[in-house]
Amino acid sequence: MTYLDIENSELEKIGGFWTAKEIEQQPDAWQKRDEILKADADSLSAFLGPILSKPDVRIILTGAGTSAFIGQCIQPYLLQAMGQRVEAIATTDLVSGPTTYFQRDVPTLVVSFGRSGNSPESVAAVELSEKCVSECYQLVITCNKDGELYERSMRQDNSHAILLPPETHDQSFAMTSSFSSMMYAALAVLSSEDQSSRLDVITKAATSVIDQHNDSLKHLAGKGFERVVYLGSNGHAGLAREAALKLLELTDGKIVALFDSPLGFRHGPKTIVNDKTLVVVFVSNYPYTRQYDLDLLAEIRTDGEAGHVLAIAAKPDGNVVDGDFVLIEDAHGADDAALLFPYSVCAQIFAFHCALEMGNWPDTPSASGT
Repeated sequence: MTYLDIENSELEKIGGFWTAKEIEQQPDAWQKRDEILKADADSLSAFLGPILSKPDVRIILTGAGTSAFIGQCIQPYLLQAMGQRVEAIATTDLVSGPTTYFQRDVPTLVVSFGRSGNSPESVAAVELSEKCVSECYQLVITCNKDGELYERSMRQDNSHAILLPPETHDQSFAMTSSFSSMMYAALAVLSSEDQSSRLDVITKAATSVIDQHNDSLKHLAGKGFERVVYLGSNGHAGLAREAALKLLELTDGKIVALFDSPLGFRHGPKTIVNDKTLVVVFVSNYPYTRQYDLDLLAEIRTDGEAGHVLAIAAKPDGNVVDGDFVLIEDAHGADDAALLFPYSVCAQIFAFHCALEMGNWPDTPSASGT
């Protein structure tokens, strides 16, 4: 048995079994998660229907770290799909400034993402929302039936929990399948659109990434970059942030990883680029946004300052193929929300191989143990 083309026995030796398994298992986990959501559809509808029918309802997507970035990834899409006030605010901000963010007289649905559901910020954010908002509701999306968020939700009438398959409760340090599975669950239950076509697209696209691009991403990881910059527009800006964190985590901070939007990168952050820098652009499928992504891509390539520039895209048009690129198959006509899934798998695989190149154990990458 292999994961990411490495035998299990070898993965055990190099401390990467769980990370590799949890990256590769994602398409299967998404299918199982979809079955869970369909089985829970009636109770979810009964809970969410009256809340979302309120014309002035406020929806806050929250979590800490990777769980917070889920909200940043999907907020732009949900804002349009739902036609309601949707905001992504990290629990770390809610806890440090509850009176700054919560509005007492505005009905609020707090959507909490938590792999374990035990982080102190996650629990505190829920408790503070109950104190600060007169009419507050809780939707918990978690991977751990023994977590505080899940158990608390089971005890309260104003709360509903979505419990994902146990294999999504990642055993490795860095969140991979938990990230993508919670993200899909939120899209499925909050968007009014049918998710069956999206599920087919993302499972095929992510499987093609694993099957066809693992070797090239491994080769790229072997080039010894000291800095990596991830760039993405709108929801892909949240993905860029998550990709940068994944690389920082798995390399124990030995590779400096940054994130920005293509337009924002021009305004100062671009000065970090040197010949030891990899720049990765997550290219949008939306025609208008895509123009800006491709323009920045061309600019960075023409500058000749970066050690390497990689386009991750679903369409080979424009200047995508004028340099190095990863082309996501089966996603040519996908919306940007669907692209979040195969794009994130690319970033996870690259970070995994960077960790191995540096001699880090991906499952437990912190050398200090902190």
